[in-house]
Amino acid sequence: MNNKTNVIGALFLGASLFGFAQEQTSLLQEQQLDEVVVSDSRFELKRENSGKTVIKISNQEIENNKGRTIAQLINTKSGIEINGTRSVEGQNLGNYIRGGNNRQVLVLIDGVQVNDPSMVANDFDLRLVDLNTVESIEIIKGAASTLYGNAAATAVVNITTKKASSKEISGSFLTVVGTNQTQDDLNYNGSSFTNHVSVNGSLNKFTYLASFGNRYADGLSAAKSDNPEKDPFSRFNTNVKLGYHISDAFQIDAFASYDKFKTDIDGFPAPSYTFADTDDKFISEQARVGIAPKFAYNNGSLHLNAAFSKIDRETISDFGATYEGESIVIDAFNKYVFNDAFYTIVGLNYAEYKSVFADEQSYTNTDPYLNVVYVSDFGLNINAGTRFNNHSEYGSHLVYSLNPSYSIPVNTGYAKVFGSYATSFIAPNLSQLFGFFGANPDLEAEENTTIEGGLEFSNKKGFRINGVYFNRKEENTIIYTTAYENATTDATVHGFEAEAELKKLKDFTISANYTFTELKDGIRLRIPKHKANASVGYNFHKNTFASINYQYVGSRTDTNFSTYTNEELESFSLIDLYFSQKLIKNKVTLFASVTNIFNEDYFEILGYTTKGRNVNLGLNINL
Repeated sequence: MNNKTNVIGALFLGASLFGFAQEQTSLLQEQQLDEVVVSDSRFELKRENSGKTVIKISNQEIENNKGRTIAQLINTKSGIEINGTRSVEGQNLGNYIRGGNNRQVLVLIDGVQVNDPSMVANDFDLRLVDLNTVESIEIIKGAASTLYGNAAATAVVNITTKKASSKEISGSFLTVVGTNQTQDDLNYNGSSFTNHVSVNGSLNKFTYLASFGNRYADGLSAAKSDNPEKDPFSRFNTNVKLGYHISDAFQIDAFASYDKFKTDIDGFPAPSYTFADTDDKFISEQARVGIAPKFAYNNGSLHLNAAFSKIDRETISDFGATYEGESIVIDAFNKYVFNDAFYTIVGLNYAEYKSVFADEQSYTNTDPYLNVVYVSDFGLNINAGTRFNNHSEYGSHLVYSLNPSYSIPVNTGYAKVFGSYATSFIAPNLSQLFGFFGANPDLEAEENTTIEGGLEFSNKKGFRINGVYFNRKEENTIIYTTAYENATTDATVHGFEAEAELKKLKDFTISANYTFTELKDGIRLRIPKHKANASVGYNFHKNTFASINYQYVGSRTDTNFSTYTNEELESFSLIDLYFSQKLIKNKVTLFASVTNIFNEDYFEILGYTTKGRNVNLGLNINL
C-alpha cells in the first residue's frame, strides 16, 4: 500500500476530528434549522426525536458530488460498503451494510419498494439509477421490517426523485466528460460521458417533469490481465412524473420510467474455467409505472403507493441465460397524529413477484402492519411497530420492533441515548428456490434479530456526533456451496459506527465517520473490518466551492477463483478532490473532480481491474 497516501490520509482525518473539537469556538456563525428525518417513522420528526440511525444525503450534498454514481455517493457513509464502485463501470454491486448482503437491503424510490424477483437476492440494481434524477436520499441502518417488510434487515435506502419546479416551465442540462483509466495506463483520454436533460414545471394545479439521461464509459477491462480488452458500459434513463392537485385535501401523482444498461463482462471460459478476458455481455432493462394518490384530513392522511415493474435481463456467455421478472407492489396506509404526541400508521402492504425459469414461478406477500411513535414533552420518545408477514409459500410470521430514546436539552442542542430491538423475516427468493443454478425448493426462511444502542449530541450551530453499537443474529442464513442451502449454525455480526459533522465553521463543512464490523463465527467475503471516511468542504465565495474526500478501507477476505482458495486483500486509502464555480446568476455551474489523486494501486475484488487516477469536467445549466 502507498505509505504516502496513508500518511496524508491520517493527517487529513486527524485535522477533520480536530475541527470537531473546535465546535464551541466563536468561529461558529449560522444557526441551523432543526434537521428533520422521515424514513424511520414516515412522519417528519426532528432528529432529536428519532431513535434510529438515519443518514440524510441532501440535495446540496448531491450537487457537490456531480459526476459520481449513486452507489459511489452512498459508499461514503458509515456502516456501508458497496463493493464494485471502484472497479469497471459494469461490475456487479455488493451491498454489504453492517456485515449483511444484498438480500438484506431494501430500496425505495419515492416511497415504493423496488426489486428484481429474477435476481438471486431479489434486490434492486443501483446501476439502473441516474443520480442526476435524485433530490435526496435517506438511509435507515438496522432492521426496519415492521414498516417496510421483507428484506429490510440491515438497511432501507429511501431515494426521493426531483420534483417539478413551481415555475410554468423550467429546465436543466448537465454534461460530464472524464477519463476512465487504470493505475498502469494514465493516458487521460476522454472515455466517460454523462448527459442529462430535464424539463419540468407547474400549470395551475398540474405539475409535470420529463427527463432523459445517458452514460457511456469505456477504457477498462473487468479482468486484470497483461493484454486487457475494453469492457464498455452504456446506460440510458427516461422518466416522466405527473401530478394533479384536485383540491387542498386531495392530490394524485403518477410516474413512468424506462431504464436500460448494457455492459461487456469477463467470465470463466472453458476449458480452464478461470477468470479471464472474454467477449461476454450483460443487458438489463426495467420499465416501471405507478400511481400515488393522497387524501388529507384533520390530523391525518390516507396514502396509496402502487407500482408495476417489469425487468428483462440477459447474460451472453458460455453459460448465458435470459431472465424475466415482474412485480406488483401496493402499499395502502393511514397516518394519524394525536395531539402532537402520538403518531400512528396502520397499513396493508401487498406484493406479487413473478419470474420465469424452466416455468413461471411466483409468490405473494400480504402484510398488515402497525407503527406508533410517542414524542413526550420531557424527552422520552418511543417508536414501536409490528407486522404480520403472510407469505404464500412460507406462511405467517410476526415481526416487531421497539425503539426507545431519551433526549435532554444541552445549551442550544440536545444529548440523546437510544436503543432498538427488532426482528426481520427474509423468505428465500424465486431464483434460490427455482432458478437455473443451485436451486433448492426446500430452503427455510432466514430470520434476524438486531439489537442497537447509542449516544448522540447535536446543537443548532451545525455540530453533531454520535456512536452506535449493533449486534445482529442470523438464523437459517442462506449460503451457497454446491447449491443454495441453509447454514447449520447461526451467524452473529456485530460492530460499532461513529459519525461526526460540523456544517458551519466559518465557510467550512467537515464530516467524518468510522465503522468496525466483525463476524463472530465464520467468514464473510469482501467486508472490511475497519472503514473510515472524511470530507472537508470550503466555500471560497458564495459561488465557489471545493472539497477534499478521504476513504480508508481495511483488509478483507476474498476468493481467488483460479485456485478456489480465500486470500486476504490489503487495505487501501483513496483521496479525491472536487471543485465547482457558479456563473451567470447561479444558472451555470462548472465543476471538476479528480479521484484517487495518488493513483493508489489495489484490488477491490481479487482478479478484477480497479480505477486509477481519473479526472472529470462538467457543465450544468439551470433555466
